[in-house]
Amino acid sequence: MPAEGGKTDMERIGLFSEMGYVTVGDKYVSPFNRPFNEAASRKKQMLPGGSKEMSSLQAGYFDPHFVRVFEGEGYISLNQVRRRNMMEEAKKNLGKAFLPSNGDKKPCGVGSYYGTIGGPVPFFSALSKPREKYEAPGKNLYTNPGKKGTGYGYANVTIGKQFSHSADFYDAAKLDFKKKNEEHHRLLKGAPFKLNLYPREYFDTNPYFLEKPLPPIKKEEKKASSTGPFKPPSPGKKAGGMKAGTFDPYPSHSDDPYAVKLAKQTFTQGTKIFHPPGGPKSRPIQSIMTLNVKKALNMKNYKTASVQSY
Repeated sequence: MPAEGGKTDMERIGLFSEMGYVTVGDKYVSPFNRPFNEAASRKKQMLPGGSKEMSSLQAGYFDPHFVRVFEGEGYISLNQVRRRNMMEEAKKNLGKAFLPSNGDKKPCGVGSYYGTIGGPVPFFSALSKPREKYEAPGKNLYTNPGKKGTGYGYANVTIGKQFSHSADFYDAAKLDFKKKNEEHHRLLKGAPFKLNLYPREYFDTNPYFLEKPLPPIKKEEKKASSTGPFKPPSPGKKAGGMKAGTFDPYPSHSDDPYAVKLAKQTFTQGTKIFHPPGGPKSRPIQSIMTLNVKKALNMKNYKTASVQSY
């Protein structure tokens, strides 16, 4: 409903009136009983000749008889056409063919004008043009001329002064160590310090050290083994009907019932029996064969379709 002073729903949409409903009041028709292509069974129908399939026969083409492309034409030789064109092109020539007086001249070397049409060109001449005599400008003022050499193996080339030569002995480090060692022994005043207060050779007591001698090793006496063959005390017993050859006595016979009888369970009024809920109920379902037939047969190929029957 519109608010006070507002527009109705139809005015807001922009339509003059509400659109009517097509299927209001129609009777319900089940999809299973609905006829397929009902118009095909009423009045006269247009029956064409059917679709044509391409084959080697004339029935697969639009024309009633085979039409040839070059029917009624004469045979033409390509060589004859080519010669005819050459004769027509030769008629356009005003005179005889141009023949040069002499053959082509080959150059003798690089920079030679032999064999050219125009001859030598003065602009490309290698001769130098006449110029005025060159006068060198004056030298700059300098105090000392530049020193030659790269600095490696040359004396007095670097900015600083040259290092003076100093002789180095071959065993200088060895002689130096020898002098320091002699000086060290000269400063010693006696033998190295040794502590004689502790009488033992270990600072801590040795747990594995024993002052008492160990007892002598005990030797096990070996018993003299008899070299005679083994003889059992009595011969082995054979299994018989009385089971005399077994180690254990034969068990006594006991009657076992054929089936164990279970005691009946009595339910009291307070306990209720559990009943599982019912599962989903079945409903009619179309078979896969019926669905395949509906998919294979439709309104576009019902004339030419070939459905297999089972």
